[in-house]
Amino acid sequence: MIRKQALFLIFLFCMIRVGAQVRFTASAPEAVVEGEQFRLSFKVNTQDISDFKAPAFNDFEVLMGPSRSSESSFSMVNGKTTQSSSITFTYILSASKPGTYSIPGATIRSNGQVYKSNSVRLRVLKADATNSSAQSSGGATRMHTQQSGSQITGKDLFITVTANKKRVYEQEAILLTYKVYSLVNLTQLAGNMPDLDGFHTQEIPLPQQKSMTMEHFNGRNYGTVVWRQYLLFPQRAGKLKVPSVEFEGLVVQQNHAIDPIDAFFNGADLTTEVKKKIVAPGMEIQVDPLPDRPANFSGAVGQFRIESALIPEKELKSNDALTLKLTVSGTGNMKLLTAPKVNFPKDFETYDAKVTDNTRLERSGVTGNKVFEYIAVPRYKGDYEIPAVEFCYFDPESKSYKTLKTQPYQIKVAQGATRSASDMAAQKELELLNSDIRYIKSGADNLQSVDELFFASASYWITLAVLFLFLIVMSIYLRIHGQNLQNAARMKGKRANSVAAKRLKAARKLLEKQQADAFYEEVLKALWGYVSDKLTIPVAELNKENIQQRLIEHNVDSALAERFNDTLNACEFARFAPGDPQATMDKIYQDAVTVISELENVIKK
Repeated sequence: MIRKQALFLIFLFCMIRVGAQVRFTASAPEAVVEGEQFRLSFKVNTQDISDFKAPAFNDFEVLMGPSRSSESSFSMVNGKTTQSSSITFTYILSASKPGTYSIPGATIRSNGQVYKSNSVRLRVLKADATNSSAQSSGGATRMHTQQSGSQITGKDLFITVTANKKRVYEQEAILLTYKVYSLVNLTQLAGNMPDLDGFHTQEIPLPQQKSMTMEHFNGRNYGTVVWRQYLLFPQRAGKLKVPSVEFEGLVVQQNHAIDPIDAFFNGADLTTEVKKKIVAPGMEIQVDPLPDRPANFSGAVGQFRIESALIPEKELKSNDALTLKLTVSGTGNMKLLTAPKVNFPKDFETYDAKVTDNTRLERSGVTGNKVFEYIAVPRYKGDYEIPAVEFCYFDPESKSYKTLKTQPYQIKVAQGATRSASDMAAQKELELLNSDIRYIKSGADNLQSVDELFFASASYWITLAVLFLFLIVMSIYLRIHGQNLQNAARMKGKRANSVAAKRLKAARKLLEKQQADAFYEEVLKALWGYVSDKLTIPVAELNKENIQQRLIEHNVDSALAERFNDTLNACEFARFAPGDPQATMDKIYQDAVTVISELENVIKK
């Protein structure tokens, strides 16, 4: 039994070794100071190696190395086995001349194959004029810890504010950077950005854990870190101000009045924290107005491309939907792009475009693409053309407007198997008009003598016949009246989608005008009105619980029903919620269009 377990472990170990991929990497600090030593390491994740060959260190002095160290571990947790091992070759180097250098990769041999590490690029800085910075043997930045009570000056700790452009056009992207320079042991920094009047602002995500790198500035070597970066899109022409910002930093200082041995045994703190206010300066940006705008200008500023696709491409049947997909890609004010105008034939029923945002924030601007999907339904057979779509934008580099065009599409529409919605609606209206109560004819009078007994007389039988005929007529009337009510409800259900589409189109115009209250009211009317008409729910009974129940009764998935109620809730509370109102309105509009479209596909009326 023991022998079997040993063989199994050996087999498992061999499988791990075979499945492992060899990784050979080199690492060094980004920046070092001339004349000071730093560490260069080459690490490989296996111990089965031979023939290590270091690169040539032409611009550096080798103070030590290579020193070889190895480590390995083997563990089994919950039946899963993990084994790792590595070998590291380390050099201690020194650079004697400032500049930017590249150290080539080293090579090793493992299992008969030769592997080469990455090259390393590093900057060698001039020596500090005041010799106030210090680096460890590894070359990492170590800020100077001041003595307790020392004054922290504006040269010891400050923040610079830079813009990649100080003269731009309206809507042209500006990269604004806040960078910290420190000679002291800075542990925390906090500050809130002010409102930037006249700019649409987007913050570029930076790592939460920030690490400093060295930079030679005004004769001294500072620890530096980019603290925040923003993309600014000016919304109007003129001189726009970026105001100054006040930050509060926390600096650690050393308390030399306390003996280290006493501090160790008595629990005293050898350091103290000092708060320091730092003001990042403001600046002015000159914003030039765009030249005379052409009538077809989209509002886009940057560099763009446009592509189109039609599904299906050439042929379809009446009452079948087609999708025109426009993809606008490039770099610029992508977040502010609106759907290009498409001139569909007048016999097409159209819907607002579905927008998919595939953009990302980069230092060069907002880049990526936006996809606009237009759904249209041809109602009659025939040959149609969807004309080319124009997209006009302003290019700041060439200082000119450029117009892009998609290809036009020729479409052949065959007669569909079912009648169009308008024909069905017209027929239903005729049925309502032609429905009426039939004329009741009682026949000729039959006079009887008052002396005759009524029971079993002719009058008796005539009265019974009239009553019976009246009951038949009333039954027919009630049935026709019920059918009319049912047909009216069906007509409402048929028209629910088109009524909601009209309201959403009106909401889209309000969104573009940034009229938030009116926009949310119109979206709510579209949502409430759609389910009321589609599910025949009276206004008095219109609430979210009834909607949820009735949707499920109509075979709507519970998740979709919950999404509908979530959209209602979001719309009701959005006007009071904090954040970017434009982004919130865009999201709610897209959610409303999507959820109504999905419900329309599920509920058949």
